[in-house]
Amino acid sequence: MHLIKFVDLGAQWQEQRDQLLPIIEGVLESGAYVDEQKVCEFEDSVSRFLNVKHVIGLNSGTDALVLGLKALGVASGDEVITPPNSFIASTEAIEQVGARPVFVDVLPDQNIDPLLIEKAITKNTKAIMPVHLTGRMADMISIMGISKAYDIPVIEDAAQAIGSKYADKFSGLWGKIGCFSAHPLKNLNAMGDSGFLVTDDDRIASEVRCLRNHGLVNRETSERFGLVSRMDVLQASILEFRLGRLQDVIRKRRENADLYYATLSRKDVYVPPGRDLEFNTWHTFVIQTSRRDNLKDYLLEHNIETSIHYPIPIHLQPAARKLGYDQGDFPKVEEQAKNILSLPVHQYLASNDIEYVATMVNKFFNRT
Repeated sequence: MHLIKFVDLGAQWQEQRDQLLPIIEGVLESGAYVDEQKVCEFEDSVSRFLNVKHVIGLNSGTDALVLGLKALGVASGDEVITPPNSFIASTEAIEQVGARPVFVDVLPDQNIDPLLIEKAITKNTKAIMPVHLTGRMADMISIMGISKAYDIPVIEDAAQAIGSKYADKFSGLWGKIGCFSAHPLKNLNAMGDSGFLVTDDDRIASEVRCLRNHGLVNRETSERFGLVSRMDVLQASILEFRLGRLQDVIRKRRENADLYYATLSRKDVYVPPGRDLEFNTWHTFVIQTSRRDNLKDYLLEHNIETSIHYPIPIHLQPAARKLGYDQGDFPKVEEQAKNILSLPVHQYLASNDIEYVATMVNKFFNRT
């Protein structure tokens, strides 16, 4: 059996090479590598795709979170409620603006538990940051109800969830701000670091546009200290091209996920069931089993690459020691961290690849 790769960017390049080479060459020939107009074209395309008023291209999803928090006025002494089972960037962004991350545990589907959000609110809570992990959206109806009741804005970490929906509403459009990554491993991916922020709020959009470019209001005048977080033209051009193919990417990933659901023996592994209100774009397909490490080794022996997202919860990272959390504080997150395994689900897998992976998972449990 050929190697089943967890990610196959080489296959993506081979598929798109003939279309992308002229685009890349055009950017290089233009000499306009940092050009607002070209980035605006991509922003306008995303705006139409999501039906959102403002899209601001940035150089990473992390910067989208940092600048979004700044635009909400989150600063030193404030608290932001978020789960500890995300990539480090979610918490890192809160730290970067001087605020304190306040963690709460999650549901079996790995998304933040709304009931625990309400219990964590204090007079210092200035924002709620749900993370739409794996492409599956958090329960935004409940979260927005809490937001409205306590008048606390929501900033969505939608880094893994471009095109995902809950109750027929796109990720990133529920809260005041939505933050997206376009890292090479995302469903909508650049060829380097990239990201963008979306909002319907004119003031927030103006603030973020200013902050992403040194706080400049013109070439000579800086209104405030910002940073350099512009999306470059090359990445914007690549993303503009790939945005037109995003629906096909999502369709194929959803087909692969459906095939896993139909083929995997659910008595041996736990896969969070779908909800009636969700439209999952499957950035990753995560199963849970207490025999995760042995299964991972077994699959690799049979030419199947897997990954773990993420083996060390944020509250147990060395960088988070100063926050004062300890082992046992978030039992569901910690248990999941020991059990989760991401199976390949990308759009370049054939149906027989998915069936082979599922068959080998089933065989692993049947043999012992």
